Amino acid sequence: MSQKAVVLDEQAIGRALTRIAHQIIEKNKGIQDCVLVGIRTRGIYLAKRLAARIEDIEGSPIPVGELDITLYRDDLTIKTDNQEPLVKGSDVPFSINDKKVILVDDVLYTGRTVRAGLDALIDLGRPASIQLAVLVDRGHRELPIRADYVGKNIPTSSTEKIVVELGEVDKVDQVSIYEN
Repeated sequence: MSQKAVVLDEQAIGRALTRIAHQIIEKNKGIQDCVLVGIRTRGIYLAKRLAARIEDIEGSPIPVGELDITLYRDDLTIKTDNQEPLVKGSDVPFSINDKKVILVDDVLYTGRTVRAGLDALIDLGRPASIQLAVLVDRGHRELPIRADYVGKNIPTSSTEKIVVELGEVDKVDQVSIYEN
């Protein structure tokens, strides 16, 4: 695969997250009863960045949790020597019951990751609502799922791949399109 283009640089990612933070606050008329839950791996870091921006705007913190959807995926793959899936575990240190949960992920593609995230959340409790925030929506949905908050819509072909790199994991902040 070769890199075709960088579609979001560090500043563009920052602007997109600031816009999403404002949209979350506006839609929910503040952040009362709101929580952010990031999907492993990059969704967690995006959720933490959103939480920091929301706290800067609102002046109070918003709880952030981490969700591991490995066991909820419909394409579960074996990643360990003992033929078991590699599970890192969820960390949602608060009740989601009657909360407005904003599920955060990096890329929305077929919708299958989000479906797995919804299943994992429902196993944790009964939220008042679940909203979805993604940095990139690339289209090609296989399930009837849409994001409430989108940093950037990037129409792609099925031969292209969107790669999100974040400083916390990849030492650089950028979103690129790769082509076979």
